[in-house]
Amino acid sequence: MAIQLKSARVERWPVAGSFVISRGAKTHVDVIVAEVEGSEDTGRATGRGEGTPVYYLGEDAALCRDQLLRAAPHIADLGTAEARAAIQEIMGPGAARNALDCALWDLEARQRGMRLWQLAGCDGAPTARVTAYTISLGTPGAMAEQAATAEADGYRLLKIKLTGEEDRLRVAAVRKGAPGARLIVDANESWGGVDILSEAEALADMGVEMIEQPVPVGADALLDPIYAPVPFVADESCQTTADVARIGTFYDGVNIKLDKAGGLTEALRLADAADAAGLSIMVGCMLCTSLAIAPTFVLAQRARWVDLDGPALLARDREAGFEFREGLIGPPVL
Repeated sequence: MAIQLKSARVERWPVAGSFVISRGAKTHVDVIVAEVEGSEDTGRATGRGEGTPVYYLGEDAALCRDQLLRAAPHIADLGTAEARAAIQEIMGPGAARNALDCALWDLEARQRGMRLWQLAGCDGAPTARVTAYTISLGTPGAMAEQAATAEADGYRLLKIKLTGEEDRLRVAAVRKGAPGARLIVDANESWGGVDILSEAEALADMGVEMIEQPVPVGADALLDPIYAPVPFVADESCQTTADVARIGTFYDGVNIKLDKAGGLTEALRLADAADAAGLSIMVGCMLCTSLAIAPTFVLAQRARWVDLDGPALLARDREAGFEFREGLIGPPVL
C-alpha cells in the first residue's frame, strides 16, 4: 500500500480585479497542489489536494512545496489512513499539510470506492449552502457599488472587510448599496484601540449579525468584559484544536479554515472541540480554487456561517468547479 507523492507544484491563479483587505491588495494567488498515488494493489488511484499559503503566518508557496517534498519519504510505506495520522505528527499546521492531508483523504475515498463525505462520517451527501461574498476594502462609495453588484448577482450574505477606521461609514454604505442582504464583518484584528462595545452596538443597529476577529491575536482578553449584541468569531486567534480552550472565554464562535488547521483531519477535530465548548462554527477559506473547496464543503454542512467564495473571487476556476448561483454554493454538476 505504498504511497507516492506524484506531484508537488505551485500554481498561480489570477484574481478578478483585485482583492483588498487591511494587509494589502492581491491580484493573484499562488496555491500548492499535492498529488498522491496509491500502489498497484489498490488500482493506482490518485488523490489531489490544494492549499493556499497563510500569509500572516509567513508562509509562501515555495516553502510549502519544500515541506511536501520533505514529508514524502515518511509516508511512502504507509497506508492512506496511517499516512494521514503520520503527517499530523511530522508536519505543522498550514497550507502544505492541508494540501497533503486532503490529497490523502481523496486517495483513500477513491481506493475504497466511497465519496469523501461518506469517508468523513457524514450522515448524508452535502447540499448547497448560502455563502458569504466578500466586499473588499475601498472607499465607502466603492464598497457600496460592490455590494449593489453582489446583491444583484444573487448574493444574500455579504462579508465586509474593515480596518478600524471609518468602519461605520463603510458598513452604512454597504447597507445602502445592498439593503436586502445579511451582513457580517471581518475586522482583521483592527479594533485593538477602539471602543469595541460602542462599535459592536453601532454595527448591530445597521443589521450586522457577526463580527470576525475584532482584536489582534494575543489581545483576546480585551473582549472579556464585553457583552456585545452580536457574536464575536475568532479567526487568526484560533488555528487548531489546541486553541479552543484558550479563546473560548472571549469568543462566541470559531472560523475554521483548512489552511490554518492543516487539513481536513484537524479541521474535523476542531469542529468537534468547538461543538463541545458551545462555540458556533464558521467555515471559511483563503483565495483558492474549487479543488480546495471540495473537502471544506463537507465541513461546511456543520457551520452556522459559510464563507467559501474563494473561487468566485478568481478570474477563472478549475473545470467542473463549484457552482455559485443565487447566493448559494453548490457541488459541481458532473
